[in-house]
Amino acid sequence: MAATASEQQIFALERPDPSLWTLYLIRAVLSGPFIVVMLPLFFFRYRTLRYRFDQEGIHMRVGILFRREVNLTYARIQDIHLQSGMIQRWLGLADIQIQTASGSAGAELVIEGFKEFEAIRDFLYTRMRGTKSGSALPVPSSQTVEAGTSNANDDAVSLLLSIRDELRRTRELLEDRNAARSPRSPSLDV
Repeated sequence: MAATASEQQIFALERPDPSLWTLYLIRAVLSGPFIVVMLPLFFFRYRTLRYRFDQEGIHMRVGILFRREVNLTYARIQDIHLQSGMIQRWLGLADIQIQTASGSAGAELVIEGFKEFEAIRDFLYTRMRGTKSGSALPVPSSQTVEAGTSNANDDAVSLLLSIRDELRRTRELLEDRNAARSPRSPSLDV
């Protein structure tokens, strides 16, 4: 399936915008005396940060000594958030936070350093919803859905009824066995 022009632009994105390095410099300066530690960390992060968008998903790689790689398929995406602080807005940047159903409270992947963050977000929404090239996937007719639902409901009801009957038989057997084991208390005749 051929990708549209906007999809081709997203697929071509690999390195963050140079404005991200400016953001990192500002953050390092604002860290005060920790600039000695923060500046090299931000430098190596910026130099090694790579993204790849393809037909299957998003791939991110960062780090020299401690390499982190995240491969995330579009089908796993549950939610997408844009977040930008005051300095990010001034530089025209935003973080795209991608969450999955992994159970962690934070984002599984944060895409940072792109000025096309709204286009990327829209592209990801389109992919996570299962649409390609702006056209929705075919929706089954209501007759097909109702027929499939009816068969599924019938199967579920019959399964639940058989489970109920089996539980009744089990309870009756347990009650009979308990009644046979417990001695009858003698009656007091006065």
